Amino acid sequence: MRTTHWAKALLLTLLLPLAAHADEGMWLPLFVKRLNHADMQKKGLKLTAEEIYDINNASLKDAVVQLGGFCTGEFVSSQGLLLTNHHCGYDAIQSHSTPQNNILQNGFYAASRAEEKQNPGLFVDILVRMEDVTSKVLDGISATTPEQERMATVQKRQRELADNAKENGKYVAYVRDMFGGNEYYLFIYQRFGDVRLVGAPPEAVGKFGGDTDNWMWPRHTGDFSMFRVYADKNNQPTATPQAGNVPYVPKKHLPVSLQGINEGDFAMVFGFPGRTQRFLPAAGLQLTLDQTNPARIKLRDTRLKLWKEDMDQDAALRLKYASKYANIANYWKYFIGQNEGMKRLKTVDQKKAEEAALDQWIRADQARVQKYGDALSTINEAYAKMREYNLSTQYVNEAAFGTEIVTQAARLQPLATALKSGDKAAIDKAVADLKEPMAEHFKDYNASTDKKVFAALMGLYMQDVPKAQQPDVFQTVQKQYGSSMQKYADYVFSTSFLTSEAKLNAFLAAPTLAKLEADPAYKTYQSVYQNYVQNIVPKLQAAQGGLGQANRQYVAALREKNSQKVYSPDANSTIRLSYGTVRPYKGRDAVAYDYKTTGQGILEKEDATNPEFVVPQKELELLKMKDYGRFADKGGNLPVAFITDNDITGGNSGSPVINGRGELIGLAFDGNWEAMTGDLAYDPELKRCINADIRYVLWCIEKLGGARHLVDEMTIVNNGPNPGVGPAASASNVDMSDVEKMKVKTENGGKTKIKRKKDAAAL
Repeated sequence: MRTTHWAKALLLTLLLPLAAHADEGMWLPLFVKRLNHADMQKKGLKLTAEEIYDINNASLKDAVVQLGGFCTGEFVSSQGLLLTNHHCGYDAIQSHSTPQNNILQNGFYAASRAEEKQNPGLFVDILVRMEDVTSKVLDGISATTPEQERMATVQKRQRELADNAKENGKYVAYVRDMFGGNEYYLFIYQRFGDVRLVGAPPEAVGKFGGDTDNWMWPRHTGDFSMFRVYADKNNQPTATPQAGNVPYVPKKHLPVSLQGINEGDFAMVFGFPGRTQRFLPAAGLQLTLDQTNPARIKLRDTRLKLWKEDMDQDAALRLKYASKYANIANYWKYFIGQNEGMKRLKTVDQKKAEEAALDQWIRADQARVQKYGDALSTINEAYAKMREYNLSTQYVNEAAFGTEIVTQAARLQPLATALKSGDKAAIDKAVADLKEPMAEHFKDYNASTDKKVFAALMGLYMQDVPKAQQPDVFQTVQKQYGSSMQKYADYVFSTSFLTSEAKLNAFLAAPTLAKLEADPAYKTYQSVYQNYVQNIVPKLQAAQGGLGQANRQYVAALREKNSQKVYSPDANSTIRLSYGTVRPYKGRDAVAYDYKTTGQGILEKEDATNPEFVVPQKELELLKMKDYGRFADKGGNLPVAFITDNDITGGNSGSPVINGRGELIGLAFDGNWEAMTGDLAYDPELKRCINADIRYVLWCIEKLGGARHLVDEMTIVNNGPNPGVGPAASASNVDMSDVEKMKVKTENGGKTKIKRKKDAAAL
């Protein structure tokens, strides 16, 4: 999704002390039994709360992983086979592609374990447990504790709790704050560093619709890829791929349902949503609308257009920049949609109304005045001051570091520090640490393209940011290059050793501080960076002085005022679940959308003249022949995608969509255009989660990709209209009445046990 990430109704309900809308929220699974389970059962859940989250027995949490820290994946076999989105695996797929063997374009399925492709640096995290540690973090801290003392104490305790939980490196652990620092939770994970690429459809399937369809419904994208997690012979994680590693046996994998979906069906999404800001005050929303998003849109649009000009002229360059382009384009379009949505739904106005009601509530009671009285005024004053320097922050991130040469120059900072110290061991280590990331960078780098981007983005930086906030390098451009950023770019790229791997390696063979500091790319980086940390950051910090405390008070006041409403904490890349139903929606006046799409839509969109809508010849033939096999729906159509009202955001990409029986029915991969304000506010009437139907995923693997062996590896629940025969059906080829009485668990060395349920209705 573009995902990983719905203003009107939420903000209206915040004005009244009512229960939360059932579908709203990215909930911590630790509290599913207390907060959500009864409501989930009403919607159609058949699982117990313990079957969702249990630290002592296998549960759904054990089948869901965080992939690389940026996406979600789920186990679909007892041999560590993992499903996620195509756009989550895009970088790995691209990294294994060459002009001679372009698996990004052609697709790839490993015929054997030996053909599965290693991806050094890629990892998955599997949750061991989570714990509410609020009392431990805030012990002894009161409302009168000075803010700086509070911050130092909290940070120290967070580190200590996490370090103790790591058990000398056995686990990855961290403590995250929730509700603006009013609550704290410890998360403990096992990290597996051997994750191998198993399969992916052709790009024309996995990215069908391209940027045009991104964030849009209806959708016809086969957005999936497959990996396998490996472990040592004792089923324990290794930090890197190892020769003796074997497929990991998960505690739990998801059975895959062919039954399909109907309007109103229960749907649960389990994953790792990245970040939401639903407690962002009106002043923060206004700043996003007026400054932050317009700057991001402008600078990303410039970069994308320049990249695309060169990519369209050179197939090899297109392959090099494919993943980078997709990453930047994704949120470029998101920022556009978010701003349009904020205007359309009047998000700022509604937040102001909410704050006015909150202020009135606070003023009505002297005890509340003493507790919360200055929070809103402090917030508004802080954002007013931040507005003066916010543009500089955006241009440093999106303009200066939007150029690859400046980003790579920043990587040399540790080497500069070592060279200044004169410590040979430190210098050697800094050089060694640069080798791998720099080699990876140059593999997909084109200096002439980057020079165009550098000239354009740095030119906009010099043009748009107030002169008093600009780095000294711009004075050099004005005085020595007649204010021509193009001429300065010519100088930088003709002189810097950061424009080619050979030049960089020559420098690293005998690095000196003098040569590094004389490099124009490094000098540019230093000028931008030093200006930012010395002249911009202190002013921003002064503006934000009391903001942390004020935000914490604001959220606490909001929750106290609306005590009957159960709030979920903002997403922060920690494991969450959301639940809802398969549901169509009305996008705008006279425009209504169905809840599902089929293969017919692929044929209707097919356009051989448009790279975004090219359909592979084999897929065309299969679709025209209606060769859908056991993956057809009840009407004889090939299901492709469907929508639910699950609450998701970026980071949820690749998340399993699970039915009431705990079976996989789809992969979450996107959100809809009408609800792009979702990270800021939830709208139950418009918010939709776009999902790849698992039947289309399996059809692409088996029928289109010829990789039935991968489908055979899964536990297929054949309760659909076309059960099929053969090995893939044998795992659970039983009557519907029997399926409802059984629970499939993968445990004890990967052996699948089928256990009779005492109560069929509980499954």
